[in-house]
Amino acid sequence: MMFRKTMNRNNTEMPNGYLETIQKGIAGVRRFSSGISRGTGTRQENLARLRNEIKTADAIVIGAGAGLSTAAGFTYSGERFEKYFFDFAARFGIQDMYSGGFYPFPDDETRWAWWARHIYFNRYVEAPKSVYRDLYDLVKDKDYFVITTNVDHQFQTAGFHKKRLFYTQGDYGLFQSVNPQIQKTYNNEEWVMKAMEAQGFIRNENGVFDVPAGRKLSMQIPTELIPKCPDDGSDMTMNLRSDDSFVEDEGWHRASAAYSDFLRRHDGLHVLFMEIGIGANTPVICKYPFWQMTNDNTNAVYACLNYNEAYCPKQIEKQSVVIDGDSGNVIRQLL
Repeated sequence: MMFRKTMNRNNTEMPNGYLETIQKGIAGVRRFSSGISRGTGTRQENLARLRNEIKTADAIVIGAGAGLSTAAGFTYSGERFEKYFFDFAARFGIQDMYSGGFYPFPDDETRWAWWARHIYFNRYVEAPKSVYRDLYDLVKDKDYFVITTNVDHQFQTAGFHKKRLFYTQGDYGLFQSVNPQIQKTYNNEEWVMKAMEAQGFIRNENGVFDVPAGRKLSMQIPTELIPKCPDDGSDMTMNLRSDDSFVEDEGWHRASAAYSDFLRRHDGLHVLFMEIGIGANTPVICKYPFWQMTNDNTNAVYACLNYNEAYCPKQIEKQSVVIDGDSGNVIRQLL
């Protein structure tokens, strides 16, 4: 099986935007001790204020979490799960895509069949709802940058320029070797398509893989399709940050440096830090650093769009716009 390699050269001279943002996040946690605020003003007043901030800001930094993809229809349970993983649910009792990623499958053929589906339906198809495209329409004429913990590639699919994106936690579209000496990533699109065909999925009129009419699918891929590293034949795994074995390849380091440079170039200017759909799992990557950078820059504004988790520190309440609700609906209202 052929994989396209993404080399990891010496990146020691590049600024490390990821490390910098983590440090800012830690500093922010220590600084904000006066409690939180749910924001001020009515919903309509906040929508109007945020529209104006988007229009007038010198730059916009978007921090996106899983809530944005959920709003776009990339749900890991319910209808999507039941449609594409019904057989895995029946045989193994798996109840959602997230928990299935940790299931101890009986063999590699079954495990990689699962992952082929998981990758395909969360990486190589467009999100069911237009939320990402709507967000792009909102900021496409601005000087923007996106930092995200999402791994589903939907920003690029919607039109965001790859040089303005930093996927901090990996990409469903990449494999890495289990051999820690091989610090490369490998594009998996060709493999995913073959593994989907091998399970019996068929392409519909739009060219998208779908469950056949008889719902007869294999829960295994052929042994020869199990992905192996082209450099040393070692096993492959997902390029997702779960521990210190995560490979930060050359593209990752370029994006990290670009984020650092973007923040440096706009330091002290009217910057809108727009946080969308970030929960409590990884706040130190976007949420806390945004609080810190807003506090340090009197010209900055912090916006929080979230469902039931919209808040800001009281210390930056006057510089903040807080809107509680479905992110997709809020973005459409802003348009």
